[in-house]
Amino acid sequence: MKSIITSYISFLRLEKALAENSIDAYLRDLELFNKWNLELNGEKKLNSILKDDIHSFIQWLSDLGFSARSQARIISGTKSFFNFCYLEEITIANPAELIETPKLGLHLPETLSLKEIDAILGCIDMSKPDGHRNNAIIEVLYGCGLRVSELVTLTLSRYHVEEGFIRVIGKGNKERLVPIGSSAMKALKQYITYSRVHFPVVKGHEDYIFQNQRGKQLSRVYVFTLVKKLAELAGIRKNISPHTFRHSFATHLVERGADLRAVQELLGHKSITTTEIYTHLSKEFLKDTIESFHPRNQR
Repeated sequence: MKSIITSYISFLRLEKALAENSIDAYLRDLELFNKWNLELNGEKKLNSILKDDIHSFIQWLSDLGFSARSQARIISGTKSFFNFCYLEEITIANPAELIETPKLGLHLPETLSLKEIDAILGCIDMSKPDGHRNNAIIEVLYGCGLRVSELVTLTLSRYHVEEGFIRVIGKGNKERLVPIGSSAMKALKQYITYSRVHFPVVKGHEDYIFQNQRGKQLSRVYVFTLVKKLAELAGIRKNISPHTFRHSFATHLVERGADLRAVQELLGHKSITTTEIYTHLSKEFLKDTIESFHPRNQR
């Protein structure tokens, strides 16, 4: 099994061109399946796994309290693994091929208002050594709509100051150009020019824009912790994460009339369908639209 998993990792990395974070997620899904197979399914060999076994695995996930969304992701990972086994002739069939994923309702992502974002920025202590860095982190998350993995892998060599763009490496190692707004540009300049130069630099980490106080690439965990802490200080009770700023970035653009195709390009979405979720508008925005533009309200 170890050699099969090693080959599977190579398949995901080289043939599917998945990022390391995505590969880790697939491996966690496989780990759950292996745990179930070992403890409750008599440790069947891969070639003996049938469609009924996959159904039993899904029922086990449900009994453990996994949400429909989590089950769908795990089933997708399981399908991917058995598809690999079938392609490599490790198994004679893919028992997960015809398994249907749970029906998912429309999930509207949590977003922040501009007032809430300003409140979060206002809670950053700019007198501390990491103040300018943390301010730049929030400004870039919201101002560019980046994923946290894209943020922590930003490099100086991909930061084009004069043109006002950053080259971002997104999912599947796909590269895209993202313009930097004036607020994010100003925050980055202050951090790089006046703060980052005072941090030590560890060999091999010199090009990363965001570094910790030991001079190494900043971790995703740190950014998650920072966002939670700042939201708490700002008195925001929403369950937010770094991704909330990405949702807010897209929602605010769409609410203000941005072209959906442009938003798709900025976010690095492969399909326009993924971007269409941001066409949901707040009730307050819809109310303001009626008040402002309906002819009966303009007398």
